[in-house]
Amino acid sequence: MYLFKKGLVIIFGSIFIALGINMFLVPYEILDGGVIGIGLILNYLWGFKTGATIIFFSIPIFVIAWFKYREYFYNSLHGMIISSFFIDLLKPFSTIVVFDSVPSAIVGGSMVGIGIGFMLRYRTSTGGTDLIAQFISAKTGVNVGINIFVIDSLVLVVGGLLLSMDSFLLSIMTILSVAMTTSLIARKTIPKPISKESVVH
Repeated sequence: MYLFKKGLVIIFGSIFIALGINMFLVPYEILDGGVIGIGLILNYLWGFKTGATIIFFSIPIFVIAWFKYREYFYNSLHGMIISSFFIDLLKPFSTIVVFDSVPSAIVGGSMVGIGIGFMLRYRTSTGGTDLIAQFISAKTGVNVGINIFVIDSLVLVVGGLLLSMDSFLLSIMTILSVAMTTSLIARKTIPKPISKESVVH
């Protein structure tokens, strides 16, 4: 039952992430942080498929995870593949502009945060640059949160230089919305049930 619920949450979360990106971020060329942000930059500039690009840039990250953080590999692989699939599948929704740019940045970020937050509650995620942040932290001792912030900031700065100042400012709003919403929803994780075989009598 736990794995069934986890599978549903991955699908539910991925759809929320995909709709948040396509309906609210893409129409105004707004970025998210990490690998999703890289995928969006390449989509805005050259029309590359965002989901496919996310998978491409995640490959070296997951290779590292396989050798260094095996649990991260297993917990994040499904989330990354399924969310990337839905991002490309729901691309037609990007032609539906619901709000102006500022509300779109906030609502889109909140939807992405909802998707990520529910996935984190079941100890899964979309993968991405979080692993790089953990790897840097293990090597340097710098706090993981600081590393994630630096990586996301670099993505935003590069995106802002390549796109526009409007994209940069709107993207800051989006990342703050993602962070706050994710934190609120992911505060309580769902414990994985203990199998009978693992119980010591």
